[in-house]
Amino acid sequence: MSKIPLSVPSLKGNEAKYLNDCVEKEWVSSAGQYVNDFEEKISRYVGARYSVACVNGTAALHIALKVAGVKSGDEVIVPSLTFISSVNAISYNNASPVFMDSDEYFNIDGSKTIDFIKNKTRFTNGNTYNLITGKKISAIIPVHVWGNACLLDDLYKICIEKNIIIIEDAAESLGTKYLEGAFKGKHTGTVGELGCLSFNGNKIITSGGGGMLLTDNESLAIKAKHLTTQAKLDPLNYIHDDIGYNFRLTNLQAAVGVAQLEQLPLFLNKKKDIFSFYKRNINEIDGLSIYNTPDYSSNNHWLNVLRIDKKKYKHTRDDLIKRFYDCNIEVRPVWGLNHKQTPYKDCQNYKISTSDLLVENSLCLPSSVSLSEKDLNKILSVLNLSLIHI
Repeated sequence: MSKIPLSVPSLKGNEAKYLNDCVEKEWVSSAGQYVNDFEEKISRYVGARYSVACVNGTAALHIALKVAGVKSGDEVIVPSLTFISSVNAISYNNASPVFMDSDEYFNIDGSKTIDFIKNKTRFTNGNTYNLITGKKISAIIPVHVWGNACLLDDLYKICIEKNIIIIEDAAESLGTKYLEGAFKGKHTGTVGELGCLSFNGNKIITSGGGGMLLTDNESLAIKAKHLTTQAKLDPLNYIHDDIGYNFRLTNLQAAVGVAQLEQLPLFLNKKKDIFSFYKRNINEIDGLSIYNTPDYSSNNHWLNVLRIDKKKYKHTRDDLIKRFYDCNIEVRPVWGLNHKQTPYKDCQNYKISTSDLLVENSLCLPSSVSLSEKDLNKILSVLNLSLIHI
């Protein structure tokens, strides 16, 4: 019985052709035309002036925080419900996270975050300070979870007013764009001072790994590229003026990324079809539904998430996980909340309640663009039959 994976890439475009080109020209490491091409094409697609290709999305976040001026001892606001790399990148800069709750779309709760900034901080000498810890809050990382665009209109205003730099974690949301509001027409990752993408193997396009830092600020882009290439001031004589990092994307990876980006419109259409199938069919099952996506944005539908009402459905998330794995179908729960993780359980968190319910009652369903009609019907049959067979 063949396995149905959660989210895997489709490599049916020019990937092999461009990889062979790299090999033939012997440009395989962190320099080469495909790296430059990938940066330029991502910039054009999302509408950012500058893109800096990094070895992964976590590295992009690490460097984004550093060039944004986050210093040792600072604090950064971040949702608790996110993949831990958003939080670890803060620690890599010797700063501390302040955890926020999530809204109905799994994104940072803007209202609670604004409430925290208004009532639990003070603004002095051009900076915002936490009333409890006394530390400077220098940045915020809104994460566009599952491809859902964060509602940033009001949050953006107060962050600008309070000199809190916005660094968007758009790792999962390439292809998502705002349809209305203050940022109508803008892609996620291009609203804040900096944005970060991921091209991990499970994302909507992949380079086998890889990430991208986005910005319209030329000086930040120059500094980011400098730091990601070991901060070489004089590459001939190996003179370095800062502590740099070996974070540059390789030409081989970028070649795959360029080929994948060519197929993104097809992937987006397929993802939309999968979402429509799930929503149309699963919402007919009592106690189950697919989470809605925001109506203020067009969504890339990267990953589809099941909502479980265990009182109506009579079975829990863990019951379903077992059923799916018995049928050789890969599913997974939502990440464990980061304010409960061992490295971060002593960090401040603010009015977190919705996030706990989202974790308890949600399950990520297979969402690969290669899913066939047969695969989708098999997934649906597990959800229907589970009432009888679990």
